[in-house]
Amino acid sequence: MMIVVTGATGQLGRLVVEGLLAKVPAAELAVAVRSADKAADWAAKGVTVRVVDYDRPETLATAFGAGDRVLLISGSEVGSRVPQHTAVVEAAKAAGVALLAYTSILGGEEATFRLAEEHQATEAVIRASGLPYVLLRNGWYTENYTANAAVAIEHGAVVGSNGDARIATAARQDYADAAVAVLTGEGHENAVYELSGDEAWSFSEYAAALAAHTGKPVAYADVPAEKHHEILVGAGLPEGFAAILVDVDAAIARGELARDRGVLSKLIGRPTTPLAATVAASL
Repeated sequence: MMIVVTGATGQLGRLVVEGLLAKVPAAELAVAVRSADKAADWAAKGVTVRVVDYDRPETLATAFGAGDRVLLISGSEVGSRVPQHTAVVEAAKAAGVALLAYTSILGGEEATFRLAEEHQATEAVIRASGLPYVLLRNGWYTENYTANAAVAIEHGAVVGSNGDARIATAARQDYADAAVAVLTGEGHENAVYELSGDEAWSFSEYAAALAAHTGKPVAYADVPAEKHHEILVGAGLPEGFAAILVDVDAAIARGELARDRGVLSKLIGRPTTPLAATVAASL
């Protein structure tokens, strides 16, 4: 039996693999990646590297083995993810894996924002496969926001169109630790975990955290959705991606991403990383 992580060289994947290496021998771990070069450091430690391409299903034929535990980290190509994920699920089923975990999205079938649609379709494919599964419905990463902290500080504003509603984010490491717990633990078959931070925060509070850490004035600027889209496109984002982000802000305003039920902290055995800690780390 091997633990296999797909998309392992991405930001979340790397954290998951490092977490697994701290718990299991390298010889019991495999990564399914597009570039072997990017996984060379793990290969040197004894991790099995399997080169795959989601868009070429034939490359997935040898990616998994009977009895493996597989983590399917959702692809990053919005619009292409359903066929890509389906190819992975079909290969996992053909191989007879023991468990398929998938990084889905908070709310699952109840989510009403567009970014959830491909995750919802993937969940349906996984359920229909008959494989034992775990749905890790990840909420938002705090780093989704702190990655742009320098821009907010420069302009003295955190811009959004969510009415200053609350969102329960967690650090990327928190979600990685949850995946590690599932892949190395027992009793998770056919479980659905709604994962989010312990404490929801507002964007005014985020702006205040930036200000407190830097000593510079930063405030939340709530703008109409159309203006928000215009600002994002003006900052260089593609029209389609900007529309997705504005749609997410509308979901935040509806309270869809404010769930702070403590499921993630229970799964990882510790509190989730506070907003202020991630802000400090990012700066």
